[in-house]
Amino acid sequence: MINVDQGHTRSKANISTCLEFIIFTGCIFLLMGSNTMERKIRLLPMGAIEGWVLDALEKDLAAKFNCRVERQKSIQIPADAFHPVRRQYFSSFILEKLHALFDAERKEIVLAIADVDLYAEGLNFVFGEAEFGGPFAVISITRLRQSFYSLPENKEVFIARAKKEAVHELGHVFGLGHCPDATCVMHFSNSLSDTDRKSSSFCSRCQARLEKLIK
Repeated sequence: MINVDQGHTRSKANISTCLEFIIFTGCIFLLMGSNTMERKIRLLPMGAIEGWVLDALEKDLAAKFNCRVERQKSIQIPADAFHPVRRQYFSSFILEKLHALFDAERKEIVLAIADVDLYAEGLNFVFGEAEFGGPFAVISITRLRQSFYSLPENKEVFIARAKKEAVHELGHVFGLGHCPDATCVMHFSNSLSDTDRKSSSFCSRCQARLEKLIK
């Protein structure tokens, strides 16, 4: 009887230990899952942006950054960002305005998409601008259109450019710098030809670094 009771006691202890391990493992899993779900990209159209453009960006960014992408309701471009002499919008000012609209302390990243010409200090124009390390970025799709250069529109070329610029600026938000590889999406685009030359994907080095940064 003593042996049986001892065996029964050990069995209870083993079951208890297993249950504790399962609960502990489950909690760790839930916490890891919670962190993953907290990381989110918000697509913020500024002004009128075509739905099919947002659809394409939403799908591509979710795959590239392995996180949830949510589309926000469109807002107006800040009128104060417009420079009347240049006839362009100051991208850094737009980023400042985003701080007033969103809580930077939350684990959410905001990518604003505008169909106006942007410029930054010391530059004639920019395709986009981002805060290195996040959480805000903005891109312009104006100069990505063939019609901007008095050429026939090409939706395939246009959306490929838009994806590259969106991924590039979000790469900065996640902590990636410019890449010397001309085919990497993180390569600096000094002109539209640079954008056309590079791919919409990260080179192996940038991809490995990104995976470490977003863990």
